[in-house]
Amino acid sequence: MRARKRDNRAQRSEAADNAGEGAKRKPSLAATAVRMLARREYGRAELTDRLVMRGASREEVDGVLDELERQGYLSDARFAHAVVAQKTGHYGKRAIAHALREKRVAREAAADALRALEGADELALATALWQRRYGQPPRDERDKARQVRFLLARGFSTSMALKVLRAAGARDAENDEGDTPT
Repeated sequence: MRARKRDNRAQRSEAADNAGEGAKRKPSLAATAVRMLARREYGRAELTDRLVMRGASREEVDGVLDELERQGYLSDARFAHAVVAQKTGHYGKRAIAHALREKRVAREAAADALRALEGADELALATALWQRRYGQPPRDERDKARQVRFLLARGFSTSMALKVLRAAGARDAENDEGDTPT
């Protein structure tokens, strides 16, 4: 009985060793890139950096990524549109353009993706964003500075941030005038 258990253990150990050898093999560079792209969109520059960090040579990576672009798996244009769609409503056009530059998206692809924002009303977007975050005019200068910094961090210009706060103050003043008894 004990001998049979020992034999079974030896067989399982040998099977585990054989399975371990297969698991130790590294997937090809192309398979790694496709697996990464299956999770989310990447820009070419970002994917290149990630694959090089895994130990592949830049020439090897460029060849694989050229093939993936030909097959339609990798696209800077699609990546740029995904970034714009993700950030629209939360950031201004300047911040989105900066994010695309930071991710080293091709200029043509970034410009094409940013064209989707041309018709957007920046003041309305900034006002909606401010309204969701604060909803009431600043109480003092410190509060005003905080609200302006919030809008600046979201990619709006100083003049746009001040317009939003002026408009909010004007709306608040109108509400106060309407509430006073005559």
